[in-house]
Amino acid sequence: MSEAVEQVSAVLQGMEAPPALAPRLVAALGPGAAAGLAADPWLLLRLPQVTVEQADHCARRALGEGAHPEDPRRLAALTAHVLRTAAARGHTAVEEKRLASLVGRMGVQAPARALEAAVAAGASAVFESTDDSDDDFDFEEGGVPDLPDPERFHALPDLGEAEQRLGGHLVRLISANDPVMDSATASETVDAACDRGGFTVSEHTRAALVTVALRPVTVLWHGPGDAAETARALLCLAAIGEDSDVGLTVVAPTAQTAAAVTADLAAAVGGDPGVRALSLAAALREGPIPSGLVVLCESMAVGTADAAALAAACADGAHLVLLADPRQAPSATPGRVAEDIVRSRTAHTAEIASPEQEGGAADPLAVLALAVSEGEVPEVDAPGREVVRVPASSAEEAAHRVVQLVTDSIPRALGIPAGDVRVVAAREDGPAGARALNAACKERLNPGPGALGGFDPGDAVLLVAAGDGYGPGDTGVLRGPVEGGAEVELAGGARVTVADPSALRRGWALTVGAAHGGRWPAVVGVFPPDVPVSRPRAYTVLTRATRHVSLVDATGGGLETGVRETLAPDRVTRLVALLREG
Repeated sequence: MSEAVEQVSAVLQGMEAPPALAPRLVAALGPGAAAGLAADPWLLLRLPQVTVEQADHCARRALGEGAHPEDPRRLAALTAHVLRTAAARGHTAVEEKRLASLVGRMGVQAPARALEAAVAAGASAVFESTDDSDDDFDFEEGGVPDLPDPERFHALPDLGEAEQRLGGHLVRLISANDPVMDSATASETVDAACDRGGFTVSEHTRAALVTVALRPVTVLWHGPGDAAETARALLCLAAIGEDSDVGLTVVAPTAQTAAAVTADLAAAVGGDPGVRALSLAAALREGPIPSGLVVLCESMAVGTADAAALAAACADGAHLVLLADPRQAPSATPGRVAEDIVRSRTAHTAEIASPEQEGGAADPLAVLALAVSEGEVPEVDAPGREVVRVPASSAEEAAHRVVQLVTDSIPRALGIPAGDVRVVAAREDGPAGARALNAACKERLNPGPGALGGFDPGDAVLLVAAGDGYGPGDTGVLRGPVEGGAEVELAGGARVTVADPSALRRGWALTVGAAHGGRWPAVVGVFPPDVPVSRPRAYTVLTRATRHVSLVDATGGGLETGVRETLAPDRVTRLVALLREG
């Protein structure tokens, strides 16, 4: 136990809080956590599992009569707590009147004072927007549209500033507006790349590639079953980048996704593609990106903060391309970047569609995914066992079926090793949640004493924090202890040293949010009873698989109902306004 954790544990004991919270508080508050917590017990609310009532109890134990409901420290903490709750639901900001209302519902007598206290404490940042699209204003009738009063939004400071940076860097890129190649030359370059690679692209894709060459920021929509066509498009973009002397950088959210994209590129040409995808962490590790074409794959999985870092790394005049499937769930982190760029109408959109998809999806995985995107969960013809439905009567039976599939059925019947199978769970806790499924998979696949902070060499792991060469969402295999921490081999073969053991989780089973943006040969999606299902989340589970998906369904009809009736909730963001305001 580190000295900082020991100090926080002592403070927690003095306020009758569980000392087990100490490591997480040190991670959240930093090395001065003990002093900060002693001075402000409501900082306990930085942990999502701590309730307001619990924080108030601890404050009374620590401060005695000095703890009262209108204490500015408490008011600031409650306001920040609401903002963190909103961020956990995907919002990047909360409108001021709405925030005051939510704080008032927590029993605060003067919500305006609470908001002021949060700003004064640096727990909230205020942003104004005067965006008005004037969609309904008829200039032919004369006059000038009235300027609306500015809207005020509050955000967690880091998140609000990240969205501000993202908007600023996107405007910087959009304002350059210099083509890397004219349309005729771009079309000829695509033809030449197809001839060299021995493949063709659809007319939809050809038009999309010309758009990328001409326009500074482009969102390229695609659908399920388009991985091969996307790879062909990337090879054509590599040719455009080479012939125009600007170069191409392909970025993916995680190392696992980067390896999958690189494999798609190699498959498209039957050998070395001459271009490889980088994880976002690896791309940013190199510093500014010099290429004039930068493509972000699986961009629906990328939230505001990561998108801001990527946009900031793009050189002046670079063309940024976001590959996105609009049917997927929004990112696990706050924001809706690709959708907001499209809604702002400040950038361009185009569509990638493979020749086979233009005539209707034939791949069983794509057929099922498209049906789910339209609100149905039908039985599909899967002669190669691409799709298997596995009913279960309870969460416990679902968990049993999942372990059978991962450790025996899929490797034996399909020849896919257990290491290439990922479980995607609808929840973290519960008998069929990611935590319990990871424990069961470890027991069967890599039992051991957990000598490395609860882990053993050979464990599948998920990284939940950023470090040198890795980022949240990366998955890999723990290889063993090294100087400075534990060595993890990421997909693609890169090895990184993880210094903080709290950055590691078991990684055989992932939540939908953690799996978003990743792709594996086989996926086991598990839907336990009494867990809300939405259409985008079910679709996202299906589209994580490249060869096979098993759906373990214990919802008793809830899966079909959720897919039919429940869409993704809307998110409050400021990016559209930032882009329109320029």
